Amino acid sequence: MKQSLSRTLAAGTILSSLLFTGSAGAQSAGDDLLKMEKNAANVVMPTNSYNNQRYSGLDQINTRNVGKLQVAWTFSTGVLRGHEGGPLVVGDTMYVHTPFPNSVFALDLNHEGRILWKYEPKQDPNVIPVMCCDTVNRGVAYGDGKIFLHQADTTLVALDAKTGAVVWSVKTDDPGKGATGTEAPMVIKDKVYVGVSGGEFGVRGWLAAYAIADGKEVWRAYSEGTDKDLLVDPQKTTALGKPIGADSSLKTWEGDQWKIGGGDTWGWYSYDPQLNLIYYGSGNPSTWNPKQRPGDNKWSMTIFARNPDTGEAKWVYQMTPHDEWDYDGVNEMILADQEMGGRMRQLLVHFDRNGFSYTLDRATGELLVAAKYDPAVNWATKVDMDKSSPNYGRPEVVAKYSTEHTGEDANTQGVCPAALGTKDEQPAAFSPETGLFYVPTNHVCMDYEPFRVSYTAGQPYVGATLSMFPAPGGNNMGNFIAWNARTGKIEWSDPEQFSVWSGALATKGGVVFYGTLEGYLKAVDAKTGKELYKFKTPSGIIGNVMTYEHGGKQYVAVLSGVGGWAGIGLAAGLTDPHAGLGAVGGYAALNNYTSLGGTLTVFALPPS
Repeated sequence: MKQSLSRTLAAGTILSSLLFTGSAGAQSAGDDLLKMEKNAANVVMPTNSYNNQRYSGLDQINTRNVGKLQVAWTFSTGVLRGHEGGPLVVGDTMYVHTPFPNSVFALDLNHEGRILWKYEPKQDPNVIPVMCCDTVNRGVAYGDGKIFLHQADTTLVALDAKTGAVVWSVKTDDPGKGATGTEAPMVIKDKVYVGVSGGEFGVRGWLAAYAIADGKEVWRAYSEGTDKDLLVDPQKTTALGKPIGADSSLKTWEGDQWKIGGGDTWGWYSYDPQLNLIYYGSGNPSTWNPKQRPGDNKWSMTIFARNPDTGEAKWVYQMTPHDEWDYDGVNEMILADQEMGGRMRQLLVHFDRNGFSYTLDRATGELLVAAKYDPAVNWATKVDMDKSSPNYGRPEVVAKYSTEHTGEDANTQGVCPAALGTKDEQPAAFSPETGLFYVPTNHVCMDYEPFRVSYTAGQPYVGATLSMFPAPGGNNMGNFIAWNARTGKIEWSDPEQFSVWSGALATKGGVVFYGTLEGYLKAVDAKTGKELYKFKTPSGIIGNVMTYEHGGKQYVAVLSGVGGWAGIGLAAGLTDPHAGLGAVGGYAALNNYTSLGGTLTVFALPPS
């Protein structure tokens, strides 16, 4: 339903009052966000909403008129590296972030983006070499009149949303050991939650909660280690319905390898306020050479469901035990209620890097569907769904594509997907109107050659050489698909020349938006996938499309600025085809279509 101008302005006034006075109070900050996320005129979270559906109830722009979109205004960030994530809109103010040095701008929407304030942290540039796959940052969070940013140097900072002044800051980890901050924080109740990047440097992953009032750490849960470190109860925390038992992680690592075991947490977070659970995924185990870390390497590559108040895990599910291909498990968890088996289920849907889409009951962790969302996936035939099997929930690995080989067979060829996955962190969207999930994907394979590597704090701890190339059956390196999570089937698929590296946005207007690595913003019909609109922005898009309403008018906005893993060759000026962990050679042709940039482009319909 379209909102009237007076209703929109009234909502903006209320939100601005909360924002500028900071009167919400720490304990009620999460309650305010629960109310604010229901107003589709605003975007108050980096995930759009706690359920991570990236769906907007705005419908002023729809399938009938989206082809008329025009550029309303633009804003240059002044930074020429990969721009991931997207802006927030709270009342009359838009908050825009950048890659390193992680500047934050507050823009006045009443004056087409006039700068109200700018925060530019002074960070040691030595953090740049330990940022694995470009100097990206995925966004800021809002709560209790503050803007929260996790900087590259692992400083978590709270800024006054009205002035940009630093309210408090705290160091969450040590960049000297390879730890960096790239993820977008999430505010729940009276806490802000952040994780860590650095799996390619042997950084042990964690998720931590900090008090939004003063930055005090409340709890920290690691991905590997002792039960105490993991914040698990061996008898109450379950995996596929069974207690995980004592020392569930330690038993799956050789010696003290878990201490440098990776499992980092740089993806997106979701929250169910009814179940009071926060959901997220852990990344690849360190090193990439699987011969050096025998065992399942728990709990890397795992979906966690935790109590946000205490950090205790209710359930876990490991998708890729003993990962041999760098199939990080950090991609977003989308929460949606849908009918399955004749009854409504509280679902969690996850599109993993390993090429399988997982549908689970988010209350219990029961695995309901596991299916390939790209037919090219070949490293495993399927996930064992037989609950009576000892391998229930495990992928059935094809020996030919294992990277455990040694000697002359050390280079495993033709593995699909490549290490960057069938989908990397670029988030999918869900539309309750169609019941479908809209997924940006990579159609890319690789050759993978592991080698022995020694650990030195702050030095790369990879241990593999990669080459990437398009999957068999065509030259397209990506597809944008509509996915049925109840049946595990693709409903429609739009091929793209390069991987689709932007986040998707679904709207009540029946339109789904996404961006391409060449720089196009595209709009397609949610039911059919038919292209309805496209516009070439100044640089390749790896950011997430968002929409908001201001002054009674709906806008669509996206950050362009090529980079990230796929665009690291352009972003960092690399030419060795094996550089960028194999991506430079695979995406060399991008140089013919786009160049560096850092621009926010805002679209709207022309005056009627």
